[in-house]
Order: sequence, then C-alpha cells, then structure tokens
Amino acid sequence: MPILEVNNIEKKFGNIRILKGISFSMEEGQAISIIGSSGSGKTTLLRCLNFLERPDKGTIAVRGETIFDASKPEDKPEELRLKRLHFGLVFQQFNLFPQYTALENVMLAPKLSAKADEYAEIEEHAKELLDQMGLADRMYRYPHQLSGGQQQRVAIARALALQPDILCFDEPTSALDPELTGEVLRVIRDLADKHTTMIIVTHEMSFARDVADEVIFMDDGIVLEKGPADQVINNPQEERTKQFLSSLNS
Repeated sequence: MPILEVNNIEKKFGNIRILKGISFSMEEGQAISIIGSSGSGKTTLLRCLNFLERPDKGTIAVRGETIFDASKPEDKPEELRLKRLHFGLVFQQFNLFPQYTALENVMLAPKLSAKADEYAEIEEHAKELLDQMGLADRMYRYPHQLSGGQQQRVAIARALALQPDILCFDEPTSALDPELTGEVLRVIRDLADKHTTMIIVTHEMSFARDVADEVIFMDDGIVLEKGPADQVINNPQEERTKQFLSSLNS
C-alpha cells in the first residue's frame, strides 16, 4: 500500500488555475524530487499537501486513509491540525522564531500538545535531532547567531520533531549562499540514506538525480513526466522536459 496517494488535486487563485489535476503516489521510504520552472505549481502542491492551502478538487490519502476530500465540508481547526501532523514542511526561508534558541525552536511544536511530565523526553529527542544535524554545539544559540545553513538545519530538525509520515522540502537551498548549500544537501542525503519518506522541490538537478528514487517534472500545473530519477534527468521523454533541463545547462 502506498504511503501517499494524491488524486486529481486542483487549485486556483481567483481565475488562475495553478494546479490542473495532479495525481501521483509514493511508497514508504521513497524520496521523490519535484522539478520544473518557476510558476509550474510546485510550491502550491506542497502547500496543499500540508493544508496551508485547501485544494478545490481532489483527494489525499495517507496509509490508505483518505485525510482530505474536497467534496466534503472544510475541517474544523483541531481536525486540520491533526491532519497536518502527517506532513513536515521545510520552507525556503527558515521561518525560525527569533526569540527562541535552536533547541527551543525544535521543542516548541511537540510541547503544544504534550503534558508537563513529557517535556524532558521532548527535550531529549530535540537534542538528538540537533546532534543528527551536526548542531550539538549550537543548540543554545539564537537564530541570529547561526549561519543560513545552520538555521536551515534547525528547521529540518523542527520538521522532524513531530515524526511526520512524509517530510517535504520547498527549495531548501534557494535562500543560501552556494558555499552553505552543500551542508544542507548532505543532511538531506543522509535522511534519504536512512529511507526517510521525502518530497523535495529542488532546482539542484545533480542532487535530485543522486538522491531521489523518482523525479516528477511539473509544467503549467500538471505532472508532465514522472519516472526514475536518472531516466527523467538524463533521458527525458517529453520535449518540454528536455527544454527545461537544457535551459539549466545553457
């Protein structure tokens, strides 16, 4: 059974259709990279999966359970919060709370639904995650005391803290200087090696080819091509995919 099934997701803003019937599925432990030009709908798709936007049409199922059906009434806030727990999202901009240390940022969301006697366990887990990110010596520092790459690694730890079924990345290196990009990509590659289920929107083609099991090429709100990473990037079948990849190398 697929861990995630997305069926015919549509989304429009005003009269502009951004997503025009997106469907795909993925298995547990799989990493999928989504590539495509700016405006193709990649970020909107992630926002729909994380319920930051409500699709106008379609269904989303996790582990065989339909958690979203656009034909049904909107969820109440508490129901929506529980459904969001299936997904972790790492944004382009790190979105850390400046008034909290790295450790406090990672602990914040789990503490919201926990009892006081669970705080010590939450803290221990947060420390383990920061250590996994190579930040054991930075956990008591505030965001302004961290580099961009370190802030993004804190953001990854924060997303992992709630133990989501699927971890989503929205262009995780786009806000970083080139010299800091490598440290974040190494963390994501390590997560892939540990078979973390991930959806990665990225403009790093070599990274997508090396880390992802499959690549989805989106164009104008549709999935135009999907297949093994090496095939889609090195031997694309669709002319539009060829044009897009060629433009990156020109």
